[in-house]
Amino acid sequence: MLFEPVLVCNFGADLRLRMRPCVLAVLALFYSYASRAQTAAPAAEDASPASYTRQDSLRGSLRPERTGYDVTFYDLNVAVNPATRTIDGTNTIRYRVKQPFSRMQIDLFANLEIGAITQNGKPLEFQREGNAVFVTMGGPQPVGKVQEIRVVYRGKPVEAKSPPWDGGFSWSKDSTGRDWVGVSCEGLGASSWWPCKDHLSDEPDSMRMTFRVPNGLMCVSNGRLVGKREAGAGQTEFTWAVSYPINSYNVTFNLGDYVRIQDQYRSRDFKFLDLNYYVLRYNEAKAVSHFAQVKGMLDCYEWHFGHFPFWRDGYALVETPYWGMEHQSAIAYGNNYKNNPFGFDFIIIHESGHEYFGNSLSCADPAEMWIHEAFTTYMESLYVESTEGYEKAVKYLMTQKKLIKSQFPMVGPAGVNFEPKDNDIYYKGAWMLHTLRNVVDNDDVWFIALRKLALQKKHSIVSTAEIVDILSRETKMDLKPIFDQFLNYAKPPIIEYQLTEKGDDLEIRHRWIAEAPGFDMPLKFRFAFGPWHTLRPTREWQTTTVRRTKGWFSLAYELQWFGTRQLLEGDTPTQN
Repeated sequence: MLFEPVLVCNFGADLRLRMRPCVLAVLALFYSYASRAQTAAPAAEDASPASYTRQDSLRGSLRPERTGYDVTFYDLNVAVNPATRTIDGTNTIRYRVKQPFSRMQIDLFANLEIGAITQNGKPLEFQREGNAVFVTMGGPQPVGKVQEIRVVYRGKPVEAKSPPWDGGFSWSKDSTGRDWVGVSCEGLGASSWWPCKDHLSDEPDSMRMTFRVPNGLMCVSNGRLVGKREAGAGQTEFTWAVSYPINSYNVTFNLGDYVRIQDQYRSRDFKFLDLNYYVLRYNEAKAVSHFAQVKGMLDCYEWHFGHFPFWRDGYALVETPYWGMEHQSAIAYGNNYKNNPFGFDFIIIHESGHEYFGNSLSCADPAEMWIHEAFTTYMESLYVESTEGYEKAVKYLMTQKKLIKSQFPMVGPAGVNFEPKDNDIYYKGAWMLHTLRNVVDNDDVWFIALRKLALQKKHSIVSTAEIVDILSRETKMDLKPIFDQFLNYAKPPIIEYQLTEKGDDLEIRHRWIAEAPGFDMPLKFRFAFGPWHTLRPTREWQTTTVRRTKGWFSLAYELQWFGTRQLLEGDTPTQN
């Protein structure tokens, strides 16, 4: 149970705060894919780099063994054996040398055996330190030269205990008893099942994935199917190709008795996007009807953020034995064809949003994973607004507001493979953006700024600083202190205020209590259900006098995220 402060005050009556209980269990089920940590986070925990392990640092840091090369292409080949729950494969890693090096780091979980690493057909020596693999190069690595290494490996990959929150392989059976296999590895890491440079800062320009699987099953991966052939006794080989950059945790495959449903989406400028839905055979009719909402969702996102960002590869949903994941051009769908109380399928709307924020526009370090989740969670409310109107969208946002914990900053320490300790990068992140929309107070300006961000940084790695700079420039407002408070501090800004009636006027004494240097933020208020007015508090006490109208004084809890402290007679102001 969570308590949310609700102001209930009238002129001529005592002004006070009342605490309203909010029950969240059902809301979390309906509204939140991000219910990864619905249990309360610990009250305090050391999040400094010093509190992380050597393996965290090897996985999360950009050491010289990683910065010397830039991956340009992966050619992954994997044989999948559901009967033994094993894989056997190779990966050719093509890279461009950025600076001379004699040793490189790649990543592969220690439970998977490396048979050989070669370059130009010659074996290379390597040493393993946990999940990090250090390869001694057999010759010079001249700057600018494109080179390749080939890694041969095999073993039993990690099995997911509670996918997609705990990553790994899902070795399942469908309702007819046929094999149904998938893999989800965000957080856990792509190196849990294939050798790669497992760091968000380096995406290949393109990729090819070939899977050998038992006959009678279809294998679906990212991008487009470019080849299918018989591959020996009882085996079929499927080759898929991605023609865009892709981050490593988005690489996936799905194995099952699938049928393919084909459709097209027509964009606002009359271009056609291929839609492919891969569903279990017995769910085909159900999927045709349920997935009709995809086109409206694509239209909404196109309006706000431009064309679907992976147009050549097409849009795809793939039915999976786990709830969902934003796998690029192969979105995992496991929501059992259910809509939530707001009339849409959460997995379709949320995970498809990640194609813009997370897949096209990506962060360089998990410490900035808010970039992926805040924008995508905010996009859910934009979809509701486009289909049901603004008031319904605000109601949707209010269901998420109750889930904000405010115990940790949204930005974590870099270089240590940071994992958020709660869901604030989703809900607080969405409310940060909703708040900024109302701070900008001009929808044309705000949404043009978001669209320019999505288009200017399309298919690229982006940092928090770059996002703040772009949105500040495009809105012609200094949004840095607001972003600073929301991202780098756990608690909301607190508006401390005092109300005094003076004849027909109301005197509002106010100031912000905030940790971010230079923080100030316009704040809306109104009387009863009248029009909104704007206060412009800073961290210093100010007084604003307004003409009273009928009804109670109310701050804009539904438009902005903040805390309050109302001073009554005799109260002592907070030390700021």
